[in-house]
Amino acid sequence: MSGRDELRTRAVAKEPEVANRERPVLITGGAGFIGCNLAHRLLQQGRRVVLFDNLSRAGVTRNVAWLRETHGDNVRVEIGDVRDYAAVQRVMSGVGHVFHFAAQVAVTTSLDDPVDDFTVNARGTLNVLEAIRRSPERPPIVLTSTNKVYGGLDDLALELRDSRYTPSDGAIAARGVSEARPLDFHSPYGCSKGTADQYVRDYTRSFGLETVVFRMSCIYGPHQFGTEDQGWVAHFLIRALAGDPIVLYGDGKQVRDVLFVEDLVNAFLLAQRNMTTLSGQAFNIGGGAANTISLLELLDLIGTINGARPDVTFEPWRVGDQRYYVSDTTRFARATGWAQRVSVVEGVTRLRDWLQSELVRATRPARRNKRAIVIDPVSGGESSIVDRGAA
Repeated sequence: MSGRDELRTRAVAKEPEVANRERPVLITGGAGFIGCNLAHRLLQQGRRVVLFDNLSRAGVTRNVAWLRETHGDNVRVEIGDVRDYAAVQRVMSGVGHVFHFAAQVAVTTSLDDPVDDFTVNARGTLNVLEAIRRSPERPPIVLTSTNKVYGGLDDLALELRDSRYTPSDGAIAARGVSEARPLDFHSPYGCSKGTADQYVRDYTRSFGLETVVFRMSCIYGPHQFGTEDQGWVAHFLIRALAGDPIVLYGDGKQVRDVLFVEDLVNAFLLAQRNMTTLSGQAFNIGGGAANTISLLELLDLIGTINGARPDVTFEPWRVGDQRYYVSDTTRFARATGWAQRVSVVEGVTRLRDWLQSELVRATRPARRNKRAIVIDPVSGGESSIVDRGAA
């Protein structure tokens, strides 16, 4: 091959990548906590973003209003549901990258309604994959999965040390749980997310799509409206700021690695940049061994930051609750150079400050008709949603 032919071949190979960067990024579940933080970063970089969301989670209309006020027409919001294949197919048209975050996110909810959990997480993900497969652009996709695909880790030998559980295995204690851990779906939520996880990976093998799966631990940060069932770091802080007691299920000594959302967004962008070499793989993503905390230790930290430790009551363990889970993030770090940068103390303090500012905003008189522009999925025309709490 001549030098000129080689240059022409390289140029042709790069054309899809360049075109993808020029097309908008689609974020399903984009009005949520993680989605709006990723959208904000992409919009700051000059990318156009399409948010596809059914706006069912409390507080997300405030995230939409914030993005619209900050970035104007560069962000487009389309109301729709991943269970509606026709809507997914419409919104997929012309996009360059897909981040699939739309999901039913709580183990407790999955136990109450396993069928709905399955249709959102498994069938919804299959709808997204099929829409990508059948689109001319076939954009790359990043899926947010969960550490629950590894089950309850009941076989993991643990030692109880003061306020936390610690693995007896020194290697796991030093680095956390790796992707070599066998899958062991537990709870309907673990099954539905595990199904989505495996479908996404298989669409690389079977159909040649570019895919990456993140099996995530506990993510926290601004724009998170945590509840008892999901988003526990924010939930603890919200209760503490309100002076309300907190319910702990189990003994409170269960350990998690926590990852500040800015560090997660960095990982998303690295995955997007390295999609060709990472495609078809699943990676554990979390705070890692350097950013672990037990529930009791978080309460102590909140007491230090806030000046008073919240009151606590205890309830029995919940189904599928792991006494210990910490992500071994070595594989993704080696592949991309990614590293966690925000410490637990810094991150929790920053989230406390953001939540405090939201409480101040909530006490101000609400401006009438605070509106965010959204796209009606049927007519395609613009309409408005009112969120008086965003004033």
